[in-house]
Order: sequence, then structure tokens, then C-alpha cells
Amino acid sequence: MMRKAFILKMFDAANMQRWNDKIRPVELRELDKQAHKMVIAYFLGKFEEGQQGFDWLEIIEGGFFEFLQRLVITDLKPQIFYKIKADRDKYTRLNAWAMSRLEPIISPLGESFCKRFRNYFSSADETINGRILSAAHFFATKWEFDIIEHANPHGYEMSEIKANLQGIQEKYYDLKGIQHLALYSRFRNFIDLCGQLRFQLRWSHIHMVPRTSVLGHMLIVALLSYIFSLEIKACKRRCINNFFTGLFHDLPEVLTRDIISPVKNSIEGLSDLIKEYEKAQMEKEVYSLIPEEWHAEMRMFTESEFGSIVTVQGLVESKRSDDITREFNKDEYNPRDGELVRASDHLAAFVEAYMAMKNGIASQELADAKSSLKNMYSQTIIAGIKFGEIFADFE
Repeated sequence: MMRKAFILKMFDAANMQRWNDKIRPVELRELDKQAHKMVIAYFLGKFEEGQQGFDWLEIIEGGFFEFLQRLVITDLKPQIFYKIKADRDKYTRLNAWAMSRLEPIISPLGESFCKRFRNYFSSADETINGRILSAAHFFATKWEFDIIEHANPHGYEMSEIKANLQGIQEKYYDLKGIQHLALYSRFRNFIDLCGQLRFQLRWSHIHMVPRTSVLGHMLIVALLSYIFSLEIKACKRRCINNFFTGLFHDLPEVLTRDIISPVKNSIEGLSDLIKEYEKAQMEKEVYSLIPEEWHAEMRMFTESEFGSIVTVQGLVESKRSDDITREFNKDEYNPRDGELVRASDHLAAFVEAYMAMKNGIASQELADAKSSLKNMYSQTIIAGIKFGEIFADFE
């Protein structure tokens, strides 16, 4: 059972400011950086599928482990962190310290998960999956730097940071995705479009503490979906589909903005109208930016994101998560638990409201949302997971 402490720890990244010794035209937060990084990792990974040693689960978990690591070492300046990383003994000791801080919080996820976390950093850079994550980390950092540079054109360290980033980029030119990002503006535009969700705020009409972006929220939903997938012993493909559905489920909001549920539900048919508009805009604005062979998968992640589905003899069929667990929990069925992703989405929204109220934000709208979500899931069990107990743990 996932504990409250672990969920709240993930949200710490929403408070962590990046580049906080530089003039920033916008706030840049660690949660958003990690979310953008995993979007870029997906993009880079799609070009490497089929390569020897490539593994989507290793990319997902590696990104998860690196995210957890950043939660406790984020105060280290990058220059210091990379010097430590270059010294195997010091880096091992740093990771042991980070693990000691995190283990009480992540232990509910199981000994197997904790063991994989402990072992990850000793060999991550030696695999194709580790290189994809490192390249994604670099590109997300460079994306931020391009914003910072405009506000600090002659600032201290700026020329040094720029030269260092250019040098790092050359290390990843063996990856097809990095080559394509350098050559084709449409691919860079896809990364930029996803990055815009950093600047779209959740609950934008309410003063929130912490303030979360749509992109940061998407990562939280992806990580929750993945953890729940492990808990129900989902097959490999099911875990992958659940994670990336969580990561991309709100991508259409870059075209429509974040429209809160009370507004969607206030007028009969409005929610369906918004969905149709999102679908049309995705066809017009997004799919043209990515290879055509990715379109079907991206449609699954963004257009029918809350439907639980399997593929049988080439045909997509709707199923309940319980049915998938009993009969279709095999990679060959390409299963996806939309019900779990939806519950993760609602749990993330509930925790956002919970934290804001704990931090002194007095809002009837937040209180109503929190109460409504808790009541909605009070008796809900999905694939054996008792969501009522998870929501109740926050009271």
C-alpha cells in the first residue's frame, strides 16, 4: 500500500526552484523539469526501439529513480554534482546518503523496488537506456537555459554554461533522436509545445501553495499510475502504457488550456464538445510534429486516456481493469488501465487541494473539490487497489 508520505514527497519537487541564482523571466521548478525530461525521453526512445538492450521499463524506472535522487540533492550546484559523479567513491557515498533519506518513504513500495533503486546508479550511464535519460536530462536543461540566457545575456557564468552545454550535446549525437532534433524544426517544435505546459497553471483562478503546472501534474499522474501498476503485478506492456498515458493524458490542454471539471460539467454536452475540439486540434497542431507511425499510440495516450483497453486479434476492445488482470495481463494484448490513470489523476488533484488547504489557502472551491473526490472514491476498488483507503489516509 502506497503511503501518504511518499505521495507528498513527490510533490516537494513543485516547490524546488531551478536556476535560482539567475534572473528568470518565469519560475522554473524541478517537478516541471523532470516531467519535460520524461517527455523528451519518450521522443528519443521511440527512435531507439529495437536497439540491443533497449527497454522502456528501464527508462521509466531510471527516470523515476533520478527524480527521487533529485528530491534530496537538489541544492547541489550542477558543477559540484558532476564533479562528485566523476569520482566513483564519492558518488557511491552520495547515493547511499540519498537512499538513507528516502528509504523510510519508499519502503512501502516493496523491497524489490528499493533494491533496484539502490543498484541503479552504479551502472546507469553504461546502457542505451541510461544514455537516453542523460540526453533527455541535457536537452531539458538546455531548453531552460535558452530561456534564462535571454534575461542574462552577459551574466556571470553564462558563457561558461553555454559552452559546457554545447560540449555535452556532442556526446549524444549517436542517438538518432538528438540528430533529428538538431536537423528538423518540427521535432523541436514538438518538444517546445510540450514544454509550454510548464507555464499553464493548475487551479489558475485560485492562489495555490505549492503551485503546480499542467506538465508537472502529468508526471505525478504517470508515476502514480506506474506505482499502482507494479502493485497489481501488471505485465510489462501494461506498465509502460499506463505510465505514458499518465504522462501525456493532458497534452491536448496545450491547445485548449486547463478547463476545470465544474466548468466542463456545468453545461450539458460541453465536455463532449471540448473533447471533439481537442481531437481536431491534435490532428491539426500536434500529429504533424511527430512521425506518422507514432500517431496511433499518441491517440491512445491522449484521446481515450481513461478507457481500459486490450487488443485482441488486431482489434481494440474495451475491458474493465479487473477483467484485464484476470484474462489479458500479457504483453501480447497491449493492455492499458484507463481506470487506474483516471484514479491517479483524481488522486493528484485531491492532494493538490489537500496541500493548499494545509498551507493555509482558505477556499470553498478547494474544500468542495477535496470532499467530492474523496466521496467519489470512498468505495472504489480498481484491480484490487482500495482507493478509498488511500484517500482516507490524508484525513
